[in-house]
Amino acid sequence: MEKERANDESAQLPPARLSVGVTGHRDTNADFAANRAAIESTLAALLEVLDGAARSLPRGTARTRLHSLLAPGADMMAIELALARDWEIVLPLPFGLDLSIAVTCHDVDEADARALVDGGIPPSPAVAAQAEAMRNLTARVQLFPLAEQDALVAERFIATKVAPDDPVAATAFSIVASQRAAVAARVMIEQSDLLIAIWDGASAGSIGGTRHSIENALYHGAPVIWINAANPGSVRLLEGPDALERLGPEQDLAEIADQVATIVRPTDPDYAERAAAFHAERWRQRSSRHFHAYRRVEALFGGGEGRSFRSLVQHYETPEAIADGSGAELMAAADALPGIEVGFVDQLKTEVLRRFAWADGLSTFLADAYRGGMVMNFLLSASAVIAGVAYLPLVGVDWKWPFALAELLLLLAIVGITVIGRKRRWHGRWLETRRVAEYLRHAPILQLLGVARPVARWPQGSGTQWPEYYARQVLRTVGLPRVVVSQAYLHSALANLIERHAEMQAAYHRQKAARLAHVHHSIDRFSHALFVLAIVSVSAYLLLIAAGALTLVPEEIGHVVAKPLTFLGLALPALGAAFAGIRYLGDFDRFAAISEIAAEKLEALGSRIEVLLSGTEPELQYAQVASLAHALDEIVIAEIESWQSVFAVKNMAVPV
Repeated sequence: MEKERANDESAQLPPARLSVGVTGHRDTNADFAANRAAIESTLAALLEVLDGAARSLPRGTARTRLHSLLAPGADMMAIELALARDWEIVLPLPFGLDLSIAVTCHDVDEADARALVDGGIPPSPAVAAQAEAMRNLTARVQLFPLAEQDALVAERFIATKVAPDDPVAATAFSIVASQRAAVAARVMIEQSDLLIAIWDGASAGSIGGTRHSIENALYHGAPVIWINAANPGSVRLLEGPDALERLGPEQDLAEIADQVATIVRPTDPDYAERAAAFHAERWRQRSSRHFHAYRRVEALFGGGEGRSFRSLVQHYETPEAIADGSGAELMAAADALPGIEVGFVDQLKTEVLRRFAWADGLSTFLADAYRGGMVMNFLLSASAVIAGVAYLPLVGVDWKWPFALAELLLLLAIVGITVIGRKRRWHGRWLETRRVAEYLRHAPILQLLGVARPVARWPQGSGTQWPEYYARQVLRTVGLPRVVVSQAYLHSALANLIERHAEMQAAYHRQKAARLAHVHHSIDRFSHALFVLAIVSVSAYLLLIAAGALTLVPEEIGHVVAKPLTFLGLALPALGAAFAGIRYLGDFDRFAAISEIAAEKLEALGSRIEVLLSGTEPELQYAQVASLAHALDEIVIAEIESWQSVFAVKNMAVPV
C-alpha cells in the first residue's frame, strides 16, 4: 500500500519552544525597591541569554513563552520586558481578572475594593490608575484565571477593608489568598522549562510566595535561575530539591547560557532526525495478515466461542477521521465546557488528537510486525524440528533429503524474519511510537484543565528520549486553555472528561486482564498437555520393547512403532517448547497483573471523583480537580513504564 499522509498537522514536527516562568518580590520589598534598576538590567540580559538558548533548539523554533502571575514588582517587570522581545505571555491568575487587580493594587480602601471586585472604576484616582495600567497590560496577553473561589475570596478581601485592624479577617484572607497563589504558581511551574526567581535570599514568605515557588519548582525538577534582589549582579542556576541548602558559586551570564542551552535541548542529539523519521513512516490503512500470528494466538487461547478463527484485520483510524470517530465523545465534552474557546478545542484536534492517531496507527502495525514475527520464529523453530524428523515414520534414509531441505528452508526463514525485523527496528520503533501515543491519548483532558507533567518528571525511555521530548513539545504548542475556570467548568470537566475516561480505561484494563490471564493459563495447559503426550509416546515405546523382551507381545511390534513414537517424542516437546516461548514473549500473566493494577487504581480514582461530584457544586476547587488529573496521568505513566520494562529487553532474535 502506498504511503499516505492523513493531514498536514500530524505529518509535521511540532515547533520547539522554550517556556519560562517568572516569580519574584513585589515592589513593596525593600531590596527590590532599592535595586530596581539593577534588577531590571540583569533580568533583561538574562532574557537575551534565554533568547539565544531558544534559537539553539532544533528546527522550527516557536516564540518563547513566559508564564507569570499578575503582581506589581518582578512579575510585571518581566512581563513588560518579555513583551518588548515579542515573547508570548500567559498569566495563570490565582483569581478572576477583576479580583486579581483588586488584590494587587496598593492603598485600596473599602470603596475601592468593592468597585474593583465588581469590575468598576474605583473612587481613588491613584488606585484607578493602577487598575487601568493592569488592564492595559492584561489586554495584551493571554489569561488563565482560576476564578472558581472568587466569591469566597472577594468576601474575605472586602472584610479586610471593612475592618483593616481585625487580625482574624486578615488571617482568613491571607490563608485563602496564599493557597490560591500556590495553586497558580504550580500551574506556572508545570508549564515552564525553567523558573526565573527574583528573591532577596532571606525572606521566608508565605505559601505561594517567592521562596515557596522556588522550592516547589526545585521539588518538581525544574531548574531555577536565581537573581539575588539584594545583590542583582549575583546570579545562580539552582537544580535539585536541596539546591537552596547547598548553594554553589555565583555564575556569569555566559555560564548560565551554556547551562540553559543544555537543559532545553533534547537529550537525544539526533532528536530532529528521529522525530522526522517518525513523521516519514509509511502509513497503512489496515493491518497485514502476514503479521497476525501473535493476535491469532490470543484469539485461539483467549476464550470466547466462535472467535478463534475470525478475521483479525484491523483498520487504522486516520488522523483526519479521529475527531469525528473514536475521539468524537471527547471533543463533544470539550466543546461543552462552559466558556472554552472553539479555537483551543480545534488546536487539540489538530495538534494532539491527530498526532495521537498517527502514533497509534504506526505503533499498532509495528507491534504486530515485531510480536507476530517473533511468534512466527517460535512456530517455525518447532516446525523445523518436526520437518527434520518427519521422514522417520514415512520414508527410508535415502529419502531424508527433502525433509532436511524443508528444515533448512524453515531455519532460513527464521533468520530472514530476524534480520528484517532488526534492520527495520520493529521492536525499537514499536516501543517509541507507543510511548508517543500513550502520552497523547489522555493529554487533551490534562490540557483542558491546564495540568501538565513537570519537565523533569517524564519517564526515562529505554535507549532514547525523543518520544518524551516530542510529546512535551506537542503539549507546549497548545499550552494553557483560554478560559476562565469556574465552578461550572470544573464540574463539567470532572464529570465528562476525567470520570468518563477513568471509567472507560478501567473497563478496558479489566477486560484485558481477564483475557490475558486466560491466554496465559490456556497456553500453559496446552504446553503441559504436549509434554505429557511426549512422555506417553516415549513410555509407550519403552514398554513395548520391554514387553517384547519378556515375550508378552510380539517383538516386532516394538520395531514397527519405534519410528512413529520417536517422531512424536521429538515433535511434541518441540511444539510445546515453541508455545512456552510464545508465553514467555507475551508475558501474558505479567501484563494481566499490570492491567489489573491499573484497573484498581482507575476504579479508586473513580471513587474519589464520585465523592466530589456527590457534594454541592460550589465545593469544587481547582486544586482538587487538578489533583485528580495528575493522578490519572500518574496511572497512565506507571502502566507505560511497567510494560516498557518488560518488553524493552525482548529484542528481535532467533528462538535459541
